[in-house]
Amino acid sequence: MSGHGEPIPMQARRGGPLSGVAEVPGDKSISHRSLILGAMAVGETRITGLLEGQDVLDTAAAMRSLGAEVTQHAPGEWSVHGVGVGGFGEPDRVIDCGNSGTGVRLIMGAVATCRITVTFTGDASLVKRPMARITDPLAQFGTAAYGRAGGRLPMTLVGATDPVPVRYTVPVPSAQVKSAVLLAGLNAPGQTVVIEAEATRDHTERMLAGFGAEIATEVTEAGRVITLTGQPELQPQEILVPRDPSSAAFPVCAALIVEGSDVLVPNIGLNPTRAGLFETLREMGADLTYENLRAAGGEPVADLRARFSPEMQGIEVPPERAASMIDEYPILSVVAANAQGRTVMRGVAELRVKESDRIAAMADGLRANGVTVEDGPDWWIVDGRGPGGVPGGGTALAHLDHRIAMSFLCLGMAAEKPVAVDDAGPIATSFPIFEPLMRDLGAQIVRQNR
Repeated sequence: MSGHGEPIPMQARRGGPLSGVAEVPGDKSISHRSLILGAMAVGETRITGLLEGQDVLDTAAAMRSLGAEVTQHAPGEWSVHGVGVGGFGEPDRVIDCGNSGTGVRLIMGAVATCRITVTFTGDASLVKRPMARITDPLAQFGTAAYGRAGGRLPMTLVGATDPVPVRYTVPVPSAQVKSAVLLAGLNAPGQTVVIEAEATRDHTERMLAGFGAEIATEVTEAGRVITLTGQPELQPQEILVPRDPSSAAFPVCAALIVEGSDVLVPNIGLNPTRAGLFETLREMGADLTYENLRAAGGEPVADLRARFSPEMQGIEVPPERAASMIDEYPILSVVAANAQGRTVMRGVAELRVKESDRIAAMADGLRANGVTVEDGPDWWIVDGRGPGGVPGGGTALAHLDHRIAMSFLCLGMAAEKPVAVDDAGPIATSFPIFEPLMRDLGAQIVRQNR
């Protein structure tokens, strides 16, 4: 069982070119943070373009359970009446974060310094994912956590009675850990400091500043030093959520590998801490252009045009770029399979503890479809078979992972034989319109009878 109901097997096959405009959903990272910070502000925050995938809906439900008033007015149009920093109330039921590692980890940070007790759980995938990377730094504020062996959900957090500010160096690049510590620091007196050796996505810092928090970032020899002054009164905001670059990756990459394709993806967030995939694709020789560059809500955005790119070459992706594209390595490996030469991806141990072990899942699925892959603890290498040269014909196991499922469906759009995915149900967690959107562009995707 998928944890999302009955499994939904799908198959994608080679068809005509992909063309048209791909209106992908709002940015998932910004959507989560909009709801959480809106709930911690005083007054009404209005959000336009909110992603309405299950992950974000679970975060909205969690904010309601903690006492905020969260209302949907129309598709993508939401409001949040916040309770202020430190104002969360103790929920009367377990908070279920479904499939969302981002949701549960950020919410843990937000409640960690409130005098409440909260129990968290999730679906069959989320309860296997480690939470100690979050609960260890939160313990420094005075928060207690009680979970299953290995620091796994279900888990109960007992908020700090008298929270103290912390100075924390993030041991491995993780925007989730950084953000959880900063959110906890909001309700601690004095200054909370987070140090990261490698820059990770900075949506939390940008949004905290937008809500009126006193936050400063300094680049030093030790890395980025982020200093937050605690116990502010956050001011409600009007937020326009740009479209999600991680979701845009799928129609963009499919267009690059399907002969004759030309796809425009409008209003995509190009935050430099998130745009590593597009930089990598251009280095490989992809015909990918930015049109109408502009700013929206403090975030750089543009319209992306992707065209079939038969001359793409495999490259060695710089390991230091991993943090800016960590969720995009699965779909990058699909592009790599259709490029010429080898693509080497290193420094990606984080992929072993995502919704699935994404290195193993992609390596196994690519091999099942005739692609040569080598993999290790924090790396994998894909030998490209050139444009349209992937044999296909295999079935990939999604392992309850939305990005694995979408990646292999994109592989099937360019492979010689159809590619099947055992369960595409988890796609709804982040990209609920993936199937009709790709079909509207011309993709041949079908649901299979079980």
